[in-house]
Order: sequence, then structure tokens, then C-alpha cells
Amino acid sequence: MPIFSAPDGTALVVHLSGPGAGPPVVCLPGGPMRAGRYLGDLGGLTTRRRLAVLDLRGTGDSEVPADPATYRCDRQVEDVEALRKHLGLERFDLLGHSAGASLAVRYAARYPRRLSRLALIAPSPRAVGFDVPPGERRRIMARRAGAPWFAGAAAAYESIAAKKATSADWAAFAPLYYGRWDAAARQHQAGEAGQRNGAAARIYNSDGAFEPETTRAELGAVTAPVLVLAGELDWIAGPAVADRFAALFPDARAVVLPGVVHYPWLDDAPAFGSAVGGFLA
Repeated sequence: MPIFSAPDGTALVVHLSGPGAGPPVVCLPGGPMRAGRYLGDLGGLTTRRRLAVLDLRGTGDSEVPADPATYRCDRQVEDVEALRKHLGLERFDLLGHSAGASLAVRYAARYPRRLSRLALIAPSPRAVGFDVPPGERRRIMARRAGAPWFAGAAAAYESIAAKKATSADWAAFAPLYYGRWDAAARQHQAGEAGQRNGAAARIYNSDGAFEPETTRAELGAVTAPVLVLAGELDWIAGPAVADRFAALFPDARAVVLPGVVHYPWLDDAPAFGSAVGGFLA
């Protein structure tokens, strides 16, 4: 469990796993502000590459910062740069999931020449300002209408969209994050409460965190190969978002996995491993 210092002195922890040889893939968790433990072994990706999973400040084993304002996404870009220096890497492979992809994108925009490859997994569209209309979200969700839990989840979404959601609404909505609402998905979801820093999450996406128009322009300077991977049934970052995301980079491709939602390494580990493992090989 290596510990290194952020520029403001906050002690951060990175968890290393996988084969010892070769430079690691730096992995940024989503949530936002969820400890990296939920990524697991990324569907067996650790058999192909060494992973360096960062616990963002105030999550997991990393220290709570003195200034809560530093939880904002753009303020954490220098934490990623500090990790690069700690690992002794001139250039490196970077992977971000969901809200962690927002941080990865902001890092890529500021340090385009530091990346060897960039993998954006079910990326949140906030950093680049791609809005997914509620009607489109409902259309994607409606493809799950045959599931026994769907009616409750659909009703919960209306409360969430109206910003009136209760904890019961979020619990009813949980199956829509997964391709299968089975025991593994339930166990994965149950871990979130103890892994997520809710106060920090509210700051992560707060005003000033993103400059979408500027970021979209800056991403044109990222010459490293980019993979944008989306689930066919992901109402957060579906196929249309993946295509638009990929178009921002000079050398990028979008991959859509059928039957997959927001945690593709859980929904279809072989397909995830083939797409992401092959890209990072």
C-alpha cells in the first residue's frame, strides 16, 4: 500500500495489484468519490497488466484533506500528476471509470503529453458538457421493462429526476446500474455505502469543476490512443455519448458492449477483458 504526498501535503494511497513486471495502469475510481475497492480486479484485467488504483483524497485509505474545496474534480488533477511522479513514469496508461473518467479527461487536457493510452470506461459526460436528455435516459431504461424490479426502478427514477429522491428510491433504482440484478450485483451495490464519501461527492462536481468548451478543445492535443467503452444499456453514458466522446480525440475509438450497463467488468468480464485488455496490451 504505497503512500505518497499530494501537492498540498495530503497523504494519498495507491493500491498495486497484478503482475510485477512492467509499468502499471493508473486507475481512477468513480462514484464520485468512491474508494477504489469497488473496481476489484476489473474483470480479471490484473492477469494482463499491473494496476495502480488510486484512493482519491478522503476516500478509502487516503487522508482527508485540510481544505474540503480540494475535493472538486479539477483540483484533484495535480494528485494524479503527483502519482505519476511517485511511480517514476515519464508517460503512462490511464483508466478512469464513470466520474473518475471526468478526472482522467481533465488530466488529459492539462497534461496531454504524459499519456501513453487513455481508457474511459462508462465515462460521465459532465467534463465535456454532453447532456443526456431525460427522455433518452427513459428510452434506454425501458429496454429493461421485462424485469420484475423494473416498475419500482422506473418510479424511483421519476423521483430522482425531480430531485425528490429518498434512500428508498435509490435502493429501488439500483438494479438499473447492472446488466443482471443477481447476487454478485447486489453484493457489489451493498458495498457502496461504506466506500463513498458523500460530502466529498457533492463538492466533486460543484460549480467551477468543469469547463466543457475549453476541455473539448484541449482534448484535440491528446495524441495518445483513446478507448471509450460504453454499455449498450447504460443510461448514464450510452452508445451515443461514447461516439461523441471518441470524436473529441485525434486517435480514439468507441466500443459498445451488448447487454452491459455501468459496471462492464461485472456484466461481461470476458468482453471487457478482450476490449480493454487488448487496448492496454
